[in-house]
Amino acid sequence: MAVDFKTFLQVVPHVTAIQKPILLRGRHGIGKSQVVYQFAEHVNLPVVERRASQMTEGDLVGLPKTDGDVTSFCPPDWFKTACDSPVVLFLDEVDRATIEVRQGIFELTDSRKLNGHHLHPQTLIFAAINGGEHGQQYQVGEMDPAELDRWTVFDVEPSIEDWLKWGEEKVDSIVWDFINQNRGHLEHTDDFEPNKVYPSRRSWDRLNTCLSNAGLLSEPSPTLFNLASAFVGFEAAVAFNDFVQNYDRQVTVFDILDEGKFEKVEDFSINDHSAMVEKMEAAKIFADSLTEEQIANLATYFFKLPSEVAMKLWTVMGVSGNELNNTIKLHQSKVDGVSVADRMVEMLRGGDENGNN
Repeated sequence: MAVDFKTFLQVVPHVTAIQKPILLRGRHGIGKSQVVYQFAEHVNLPVVERRASQMTEGDLVGLPKTDGDVTSFCPPDWFKTACDSPVVLFLDEVDRATIEVRQGIFELTDSRKLNGHHLHPQTLIFAAINGGEHGQQYQVGEMDPAELDRWTVFDVEPSIEDWLKWGEEKVDSIVWDFINQNRGHLEHTDDFEPNKVYPSRRSWDRLNTCLSNAGLLSEPSPTLFNLASAFVGFEAAVAFNDFVQNYDRQVTVFDILDEGKFEKVEDFSINDHSAMVEKMEAAKIFADSLTEEQIANLATYFFKLPSEVAMKLWTVMGVSGNELNNTIKLHQSKVDGVSVADRMVEMLRGGDENGNN
C-alpha cells in the first residue's frame, strides 16, 4: 500500500531509530529526493548523495592499495565521510545500477560496512527507485526478494496536499494558485506515451524557477507558453497560459479580508470556496492578529460558506501556531444579528436554510 509524504515522515523515524536502511519506490518527479532532504533537515544531518546508476564497482568499494604482502581497499571520499561522521547517505536510482554495484550495496544495507570500513553508528541509509508498481514503465532492473529484504520498503504516492504544503514557500503564488485550482495538471498518473512531454511535480518546480528568473509570470506571452510547453507539456501549458491571462480576475485573500468584495464569490462552487480557504492557509494570514475590519469581513464570508468548508476554515484557524485571538474574535462576531457561534451550532445540527450540510 502506498503512503503519502505526510504519512511517510510520521512513520520513518521509527525505522531510522534502529538504523535500518529505507527504500522509497515511486514514479519519477514526485519528490522522493526532496522528501529525503526534508527529513535530513529535520534531523539536522547533512546529505551525502550518490547516483548508483552512474557508479562502477570501484566507485563503491574504493581502490586497492598494498602494504607489504597485504592488499586493502581505500574507501572513496563520500563513503569515508559517512564512516567518520553522521550523515544521511542517499543512494538514488539503485535499480538502474550495474549488478556489481547492487551486490556491493547488499553488504552496505545488511551489515552497514564495505570491505571492513564501518558506517558511523548514526549514519542513516536511504535509497530511491522507480520500480515497484510502476516499474514496467521504466528501464530499470527488478529487485529480487533477497535484495528487497535488506531494505525497509515504502511505496510512496504523495497527495496534492503534500505538494501544496511544500510549494507554499517554494513556488510563486501564481503557480501555486494554478495547481490548487487545476489539480489534474500537477502530474500525469496514467501510462506514458513515448516521447511525449508530461507534467510532474519536479517539472512544475523547474518551470517556476525558469519563469520567476525571467520575470515572465506577470502576464501571458508566447514566450511563457513555449517555455511551459517545454517543461510540462502542451495541455498543461494551454491551461496555465490561460490562467495567467485571467489571473487579475482571480479572487484574492486581500479581496475578501481587506476589501470585502463578496460579490466576487457569489457564484463560487464548494471547490472554489475550499480553494479560497487553502489560499488563506498558504498565506499564513491567521498567524498574526487580524484587524476588527478583517474579522468582520471574515465573519461575513463564513456565513456564505457551505457547512463543510466553513468547518474547514475553522480548523485552519485553530492550527497550532496561529493567533488564538482570531478564533475567539470570529466566534464572538455577529452578522445581521446572528453570531458565528450560533451559525456553527446550526451547521453541527445538520444544515441550514440553503440546504448546505
